[in-house]
Amino acid sequence: MTTTRLPLFPLNTVLFPGLVLPLNVFEARYRALMRDLLDLPEDGPRPFGVVAIRDGHERVPSALGLPDGDEPPEEGAGARFAADPMRSFHGVGCVADASTIRPRAAAGGGEGGDAEGYEVLATGTTRFRLLAVHADGPYLTADVEPLPEVPGEGAGALASGVLRAFRSYQKVLAGANERTLAPGQELPDDPSVVSYLVAAATMLYTGDKQRLLQARDTATRLAEELRILRQETSLISRLPSVPGAEYTTRPTSLN
Repeated sequence: MTTTRLPLFPLNTVLFPGLVLPLNVFEARYRALMRDLLDLPEDGPRPFGVVAIRDGHERVPSALGLPDGDEPPEEGAGARFAADPMRSFHGVGCVADASTIRPRAAAGGGEGGDAEGYEVLATGTTRFRLLAVHADGPYLTADVEPLPEVPGEGAGALASGVLRAFRSYQKVLAGANERTLAPGQELPDDPSVVSYLVAAATMLYTGDKQRLLQARDTATRLAEELRILRQETSLISRLPSVPGAEYTTRPTSLN
């Protein structure tokens, strides 16, 4: 299997192939990563690896937005992670391709100065297995090997069942939040695309999403999603409301 070295961007969320990831980048190490991506040809891919941080393995401010000015953030590629950063991350991640990297100029900064941050739009492409993590540069890098998507037995039939279950899930979720389900929403029919879309759109903890990402094949992922959707639909239908549901379905980053 081919091994590749990728820049690494750890997040408190899971990225799936085909899904869009917006990022608000302000930490020095990730600004350096974005500057290096901007040096790549504009008409080619600008790939980096996204991995989910294991619970309790990053010491960061919990508020949204910029860190508190009272405590300057630690510097260094591996800051706030374990001495061996590999221990801080889940073992399967997703390659992201940055289609848009928009610098935000520092206040009072002139031309040619370093941006104070970047607004980034990336899309998940392929899964990878994390082999090694390196902290010897301005940001983390990783040796990874691609994980091919294997259909598995009965993926097509399972995808049809998952789509029906997902529709039911959407309806009870909209009802619990007193919202109207958007009409005419087109859903894919490719089993692997279905499996990733449903995994990203279902309200689940990061650990549950991670298990779906690293499923051994599409059929296994779909079978688990069918179980989860039926369980969640039954549970939500008994609840009067689901507060703050929209915050669990949007990809966000504190970095």
